Amino acid sequence: MKRLGQQLIIWTCLVTILSGCLYPESKKNENQIPYTDQIQSVQSAVEQYQQNKSILPIKTREQGTPIYQKYPIEFKKLVPAFLQQAPGNSFESGGVFQYVLIDVEENPTVRLIDLITVEKVKDLQLRINDYRRKNSYPPFKDVLARDRYSIDYDALGMDKEEMVTSPFTNEQLPFFLDENGAVHIDYTKDLNQAIASNPNHSYENGDDIRDLLADNSFFVPISSVPYTIEDDKAVFLVK
Repeated sequence: MKRLGQQLIIWTCLVTILSGCLYPESKKNENQIPYTDQIQSVQSAVEQYQQNKSILPIKTREQGTPIYQKYPIEFKKLVPAFLQQAPGNSFESGGVFQYVLIDVEENPTVRLIDLITVEKVKDLQLRINDYRRKNSYPPFKDVLARDRYSIDYDALGMDKEEMVTSPFTNEQLPFFLDENGAVHIDYTKDLNQAIASNPNHSYENGDDIRDLLADNSFFVPISSVPYTIEDDKAVFLVK
């Protein structure tokens, strides 16, 4: 009986220890979900801040910053007067999303950048840069459009093509290179779905249609280039 009691004590201690180990993983999973209420609370705080201050609570970025990364929200300006704390899924709180604003001139709207996707782009870019240092040119494969190229993964010594999961459709999306060897995500598949789902859109050939994704989702198309519409299909907007 005494031995059984000792075993129960040991088992209780083990469960407690394991629970402590599992909690961070549980917390991590929660921080990877784009909760609607968190986004809405930040939207409300941004609107209140703008109404009170006549400016937006955003960080300053250089002029050449890509449009969907240009207006990150600065939570230090919102907390605690307009927001109790930064959302648990935000980068500032250990989450995997960066909160940004789009349409800042007409209708400032909160959206998310998926930082896991950003890291995948960076990792592939490092491989590309290393190849370029050794060979003096990027690992171009096929021409997709003017100044748009698929990637020669064999030249990189990689067994298969790298893909990334779309935050819009959960489809697997490929990467491609521009003329400078910069890595981008090809959102053609996502955009074609968005075109089909929004038959009353007003976009015409020559317009940048990426907002079809940003306007109908919590996310922005990070690491993207302009696309336009041609015969009801998404194509690279090349000027």
